[in-house]
Amino acid sequence: MSDTKSRPLTLRDVSEASGVSEMTVSRVLRNRSDVSQATREKVLAAAKQLGYVPNKIAGALASQRVNLVGVIIPSMSNMVFPEVMTGISRVLEDTDLQPVVGITDYLPEKEEKVLFEMLSWRPSGVIIAGLEHSDASRAMLRAAGIPVVEIMDVDGDAIDAAVGISHRRAGQQLGEAILAAGYKRIGFMGTKMPLDHRARKRFEGMTQALAKGGVEVADQEFYSGGSALAKGREMTAAMLERTPDLDFLAYSNDMIGAGGLLYLMEQGIDVPGQIGLAGFNGVELLQGLPKQLATMDACRAEIGQKAAEIIVKRIANPDTAASGHVELTPTLSFGDTLRQS
Repeated sequence: MSDTKSRPLTLRDVSEASGVSEMTVSRVLRNRSDVSQATREKVLAAAKQLGYVPNKIAGALASQRVNLVGVIIPSMSNMVFPEVMTGISRVLEDTDLQPVVGITDYLPEKEEKVLFEMLSWRPSGVIIAGLEHSDASRAMLRAAGIPVVEIMDVDGDAIDAAVGISHRRAGQQLGEAILAAGYKRIGFMGTKMPLDHRARKRFEGMTQALAKGGVEVADQEFYSGGSALAKGREMTAAMLERTPDLDFLAYSNDMIGAGGLLYLMEQGIDVPGQIGLAGFNGVELLQGLPKQLATMDACRAEIGQKAAEIIVKRIANPDTAASGHVELTPTLSFGDTLRQS
């Protein structure tokens, strides 16, 4: 017993514990079909009792790939990407593939580093947020020889396949709704811009739609901190002190939008009569607010699910052509903070 604890367990240990050959143990652990159910159960029971974990690196030396899918995202500190991960995990849990996550903090140089480390382990596929990458990152992704799915955005050229929404169209839809509701003096508050390319595209889409109706954004503010209620309150107070005649406030995400809503309600300001509000992302956590914030669902879980499905399909059939763009359609919810025309 002390000998087993002082060294890594091997196939021989499982073989001796189960009473079958090492070859048979290997077949069971590789999920081969040419083993009887009774033998399979005996081997798996022995492996479980011993605490044996197969050496994936040894197997990867022959296949040149490990059963990992690299998932590279900007952040896990808000509600957006955990939902994407839920969609990915739901698909991969029925396969031999496991997701491994890298965080970039929206920084291109950090994305390069994370991607380099991920690819050095020879994963079977990569799911990566966004379409904008450094030249070095794009070169690594193209040369990897594995399925690559860029997620969250379809406004641009994909390296391999892309799953997401058009953020420009989402911004345009919000801009059109603001015009239709009769708002004229618009303020915008955004986070992580211009590094958050998707928030930037929504802002561009909104301003283009407003311009067609003869309306310009009267005030705007961007900051590099995380999405937070406190920051939303602070930014809203500062903007209204600076530009008191604003009648609509658009936020790049729901969390700062919720902070703005709470501030306006504390000040006794009529929402949406005096000032209208809208966020983005459709965060379910905020449904308990006194008023429902107008927002747009970004199809996060579905994006993760469809991206993982592409990876699984491409690994099973390597000759399958890239799926191109899979564009999902977000839904604008007016809530209690955006007048409906």
